Amino acid sequence: MSITPPIAVRPLSDAKRPGPLRAVRQFPALSKLLLLVLAAAVLVPLLATKYGATWPSSLTVDVSGPLGKTSDWIIDNRDSHWLFVYFLGHLSNAVVISVRAVYMLLLALGWTGVTAGVTLIAWRVAGLRIAAISLISFLVSGLLGMWVPTMQTLALMVVAVVFSVVVGALLGLAGGLSERLFRVLRPVLDTMQVLPAFAYLLPVVLVFGIGVPAALLATVIYAAPPMARLTALGLRGADPGVLEAVSSLGATGRQRLLTARLPLARKELLLGVNQSIMMALGMVVIASMIGAAGLGDRVYQALASVDVGAALAAAIPIVLLAIVMDRTTAAAGERLGAGTSAPGPAWLRGWQAWTGIAVVTAVLALAGRLSGSLVWPGAWAVDLARPVNDFKEWMVDHLYSGVPVIGGTADWAEHFTNWVLNPLRDGLTALPWYGTLLIVAALAWLIGTWRTALTAVLAMAAIGVLGVWKPSMNTLSQVLAALVVTLVLGFGVGILAAGSKRLEAILRPVLDVMQTMPQFVYLIPVVALFAVGRAPAAAAAVVYALPAVIRITTQGLRQVDPGAMEAARSLGATRWQILRQVQLPLARPALLLAVNQGVVLVLAVVIIGGLVGGGALGYDVVTGLATGDLALGLVAGVAIVCLGLMLDRVTQPTERRTTGKGV
Repeated sequence: MSITPPIAVRPLSDAKRPGPLRAVRQFPALSKLLLLVLAAAVLVPLLATKYGATWPSSLTVDVSGPLGKTSDWIIDNRDSHWLFVYFLGHLSNAVVISVRAVYMLLLALGWTGVTAGVTLIAWRVAGLRIAAISLISFLVSGLLGMWVPTMQTLALMVVAVVFSVVVGALLGLAGGLSERLFRVLRPVLDTMQVLPAFAYLLPVVLVFGIGVPAALLATVIYAAPPMARLTALGLRGADPGVLEAVSSLGATGRQRLLTARLPLARKELLLGVNQSIMMALGMVVIASMIGAAGLGDRVYQALASVDVGAALAAAIPIVLLAIVMDRTTAAAGERLGAGTSAPGPAWLRGWQAWTGIAVVTAVLALAGRLSGSLVWPGAWAVDLARPVNDFKEWMVDHLYSGVPVIGGTADWAEHFTNWVLNPLRDGLTALPWYGTLLIVAALAWLIGTWRTALTAVLAMAAIGVLGVWKPSMNTLSQVLAALVVTLVLGFGVGILAAGSKRLEAILRPVLDVMQTMPQFVYLIPVVALFAVGRAPAAAAAVVYALPAVIRITTQGLRQVDPGAMEAARSLGATRWQILRQVQLPLARPALLLAVNQGVVLVLAVVIIGGLVGGGALGYDVVTGLATGDLALGLVAGVAIVCLGLMLDRVTQPTERRTTGKGV
């Protein structure tokens, strides 16, 4: 056991140390930089002499052969192997039957029964205001002529959310009760969330074929991780005192789980359901590419024909469904977390309420059936596509080019490509691969630990080993450019909203729509205004990621300790000084979270930008899906995961663990 000597007898105090040594001790980052400079001085000449500037082919692993053989084996054995015949085949049939049963139930209830049932359920669990939103949302879906696609999407979402919640709850239960399983599950859940949906659509299609089962499984893969994470969080965060009290009464492990852990975690569980619903709705359009009918298919068809009006008419019901489900489950979660009873009058509680809801729904459904109108009457539909397309054409005619002084959107796209995207791409591709690894190591180590740097370097090295270094640098240039624009705009607007409640109230519905609008919808007007290329992909990424950055920034600044701000005011600090010296430093965790979310969301849409000329990894993933090339699509998807992991490590500081040794 080592004993730290008293301060008085230390060999040298900081004041008596030589200047350079004292500087190194006071500034740990300086010592890291010195070590990196030394490592670069030794390694760079050796690597440059042996390998050259481009990633060496001798360090590349060709995985196309094994992946091609795997794809061929699946195709050859899909109709005969026991795994497909007796397990996956039955699973596929169960999915089809479940979705069809829910859809037939919705059709049997008719538009009157569905609208009444959803409205009354929202009133029962969330209150009158949410019930009014639900009623208006379903009526608007009918008015837009999207009733049948909305019911198709709702049927798929109901089954997908049930599967996602069950799978996520089981995984979260395992991770919440076992530390070892939690450590194993964490990287699996990270991969499920970061891996682009396009990358795993192809394996899913190979196994299940085009249709509802493949679409539902892809949705479950994307939507189950939030439920698993929040379930594990709720179980692991249960009050130890309550658990100890239950154990002292002689309860078994199962009894402790059912009577203590799960009730204590009910708020996290319902939040997990809420997040799974939102994630599942985010997959609606992507799932339509592999056979899922409904609103997503309408949006995808509109994207193919660049029909902004038709895309918006199908996207609005998706947004409304998301808002209804989000507000309903969020309100129910808050009520359960606070332990309050259901809102509304006393007769709208307990079993009488559910009985009344069932009776009213059945009566209105029967009335609709007797009137001969099970689906929304076509005569009541409103044509939204034509005026929206006319407005789009007006914008293109007046904003695309020839605008005095400021130029048109085509000029902006060209300048952004020539002045930002091209130099950044050329610089990253021209930089020697070992230089890139050293820069990544330096950035990750300066803000974190050596483990952080090692993880970031290994992620980048994996990209080179897979043989996709050059397209990855192209994608990285688009992500960095879009991320900088997103953070500048997001932080600026977030700071303004934090200082003005009126501005925040105005922005809230706008941000709601921007966050719930399907990613594909952003691409259509952007392509119409900016043409095809990398610039529209970056612009769509900025629009999609901006709401999250604004919300997190505003919330972080609003939660700064009022006492600290009041103390600064009492010392005569100006508003700018309070923001720069008090609010921003104290809101640093929230700002770092905003950066993290900006990275994830920008990366997601830049990849989808491969459909509109973004190129690079996004194009490889889309091409792999379209041509059935498992190696091309999956390798590009793994490279995207590695890029996301690297960007996370170089933007999120990691605190060094204290060992408790010495002073």
